Amino acid sequence: MKLLAVETSTEACSAALIIDGEVAERFELAPKEHTKLILPMIDSLMAEAGLKPQQLDALAFSRGPGSFTGVRIATGVIQGIALGADLPVVPVSTLAALAQDFFTKAEEDIAYVAMDARMDEIFWGVYRRDNKGYVELLGHEAVTPAMLVVGSALPGVGIGSGWGVYSQQLMERLEGSVSRYEAERLPRAAAIAWLGARGFEFGLAVPAEQAMPVYLRDNVARKESERR
Repeated sequence: MKLLAVETSTEACSAALIIDGEVAERFELAPKEHTKLILPMIDSLMAEAGLKPQQLDALAFSRGPGSFTGVRIATGVIQGIALGADLPVVPVSTLAALAQDFFTKAEEDIAYVAMDARMDEIFWGVYRRDNKGYVELLGHEAVTPAMLVVGSALPGVGIGSGWGVYSQQLMERLEGSVSRYEAERLPRAAAIAWLGARGFEFGLAVPAEQAMPVYLRDNVARKESERR
C-alpha cells in the first residue's frame, strides 16, 4: 500500500507518505505559507521514496473542517495530483485526524476534539478508539458554540485549539467528563495517511472530482455580521 496525504487546514502544513505501514512526514508550523511549502514537501517525500505519482495506490487529504483557505489548498493540490495520475482519493476529517494522532501517543480511549472556528464557535467531534486503534466517531461532527456541544458520559481528554479558547465553557458543559486538555495539538498529515489507508481498505476512496471539502458551516464565506 502506497498512499500520499496532505494536511493544510490550520496554521500547520504537512505531507506524509505511507508505504506498507511505514510513514514518513514533513511538518512545519508556518501560518499563511502553505501554498509555498506543500508542493516541496510532497516532492521531497516522493523523491526520498523513489516514487512517481503513478506508482501510488491512492491519495488522502484533510477535507475539513478548518480554515476555509487551508482546506481549499489541500483539496486543490490533491485533486490536481489525482487527475494527473488517475488516482482515487480518500477524504479524511480533520477532527478525526486530531483524535487519531492523540490515540497513537496516549493511553486514553476517548477524545473530545474542539477546533477554534472563529465567530464564537468551535468545530466539534467526540471520538472513541476502536479495538484496532482507529478513531470511531460518537454522534456527529458539528460547528457550534462551546456551551452547546453534545458530549458523552465517557471520561476522556480534550484535544485541539478550541480548548485553548473555550476551556471554561467546555469544562462546564461536559460536567467532569474531561480530566485534562491539550490545546496545542494540531492535525498532522501522518494521521491523515493512516486514516486514508484505512479508508481505502474499506472502499471509501472516491474519484478526484468527488473529493470535496467539508466546512460544516454552510455560510463559511459570510462575515460575522451577516450571520446574526
